Amino acid sequence: MTVFYLGMFAASLLLSFVFTRYVRNVATARGWVAAPALERHLHRTPLPRLGGVAILLSFLVSIAIALLVSWRYPRLSFGSSVKTLATILLPGLLIFLLGVYDDLRTAGPYLKFAVQAVAGGMLFAGGLRILDLPVLFGNHHFSWVVSLPLTILWVLAITNAFNLIDGLDGLAAGSALFSTLVVLVVALLSQSALVSLMTIVLAGAILGFLRFNFNPATIFLGDCGSLFIGFLLSALALRGAQKAPTIIAVAIPVVSFGLPILETTLSILRRFISGRPVFTADREHIHHKLLQRGLSHRQVVIVLYAVSALFALLSLFLLWPTGSTLGLVLAVIGTGIWLGVQHLGYLEFGELRRVAQRTIEQRQIFINNLAIRRATEELKVTRDYEQLCRILLAAFSSNDFDGFDLRLHSLPGELRKADGLRFIPGHAEQPHLRWKKPGSRFAHEMVTAWSLNLDLVTANNRRRGSMTIYRMYSERHLHLDVNLLTSVFPVALADALDRVVSNAVEIVPRVEHGAELITAQAG
Repeated sequence: MTVFYLGMFAASLLLSFVFTRYVRNVATARGWVAAPALERHLHRTPLPRLGGVAILLSFLVSIAIALLVSWRYPRLSFGSSVKTLATILLPGLLIFLLGVYDDLRTAGPYLKFAVQAVAGGMLFAGGLRILDLPVLFGNHHFSWVVSLPLTILWVLAITNAFNLIDGLDGLAAGSALFSTLVVLVVALLSQSALVSLMTIVLAGAILGFLRFNFNPATIFLGDCGSLFIGFLLSALALRGAQKAPTIIAVAIPVVSFGLPILETTLSILRRFISGRPVFTADREHIHHKLLQRGLSHRQVVIVLYAVSALFALLSLFLLWPTGSTLGLVLAVIGTGIWLGVQHLGYLEFGELRRVAQRTIEQRQIFINNLAIRRATEELKVTRDYEQLCRILLAAFSSNDFDGFDLRLHSLPGELRKADGLRFIPGHAEQPHLRWKKPGSRFAHEMVTAWSLNLDLVTANNRRRGSMTIYRMYSERHLHLDVNLLTSVFPVALADALDRVVSNAVEIVPRVEHGAELITAQAG
């Protein structure tokens, strides 16, 4: 059988080389080429997109040759597996035709999903289905009500995953080659003759095509190629699941298809987080991010080949499944994905991380928000100048602001002594009261500071001054809802100042030039 498999690999490789060259020349001569019309397109010259035709032809001819050889030499016969071959090839051809239509006319996402769901249903009807998920549900077997949608979901996910990464020369085909080799190894170990034959033939077809598709490419895989390869691999994984041990059947395909699955998951999450339609194309795929970091097309493809090879290698560790092996593989994959996503610098995940950090810090946010709310309520009833000052100091001393200036529409002599507040006489600017957090620089010293200016206007529309709040730029987050400072608080402070000025009796001016006093606490 080894010689037979090697012969079929060589035949498929040679046929793919010949067919790809022929399809490329015919498509170019007849103008069946795709120009770089969209912003996300990275090629500069029009190129044919029908590489999947060459892969399909080499695959079918090679399978036909294998069947003839097995008919001539009965010891190589696949027996009842021929029925399974038809079960896979018929929906595979349907997916291929969908891809051709999309390459020539453009198909909408819902049409694609509908046809792919039908193909998944055909696999299910032919006996290729997901019957259990032992990693999650133990040995519990699903009824067809659960098994059918799971099977269709698997087909949709893998088929479109390989289609999604088809954005650089040779990327989708190369990644599929690594995944195909893993399925081949599993099929050989589980002695599944049909899956072994189909995977080795598919590997030869992909490798022959890569001669013309690797950067700089002269022909593209196209949707007819990426969809067909993705569907075929999803179907072969389902077939292999019936022959292999349970954990191998479930875990190895998922891990070996790691790169396309990761790309699909990231794309869905990114678009969902940013509020964009899930089916919207963009230039933020993994390969786009690597290109933005200065890598060439060829370097990006080689890096992602290495990632695919690593996923394939890790999946093979699961051939000897134990609790520690599965845990180690998952830990390595999780760590690698986390570091990789951080390195790519997606804005959506940075914002998600910031929100998570805010959730962790929510207790401090509650404390600071309550301080401002409490100050607002106390200002609504205060008529005493010293009490007003203590309220302000208590509200701002424990939060994340570094200081404030309080400017009143009154004479300098109307400002009385208050612990913790410093009086700034009017020279180049209006006289005002100033507070700063101990140890902080202030005003003109704060080169890297930002400020929030609040106009103090009473409820009856009488202007009583302004308050400017300062904060240094730093890595520490602002643990406060700024809306609390811009809505009710300024009105409550303006009303309190209006009552204080209206009720003021003998006012003693005070001018300080020394250091500010110790911050007072609200009594």
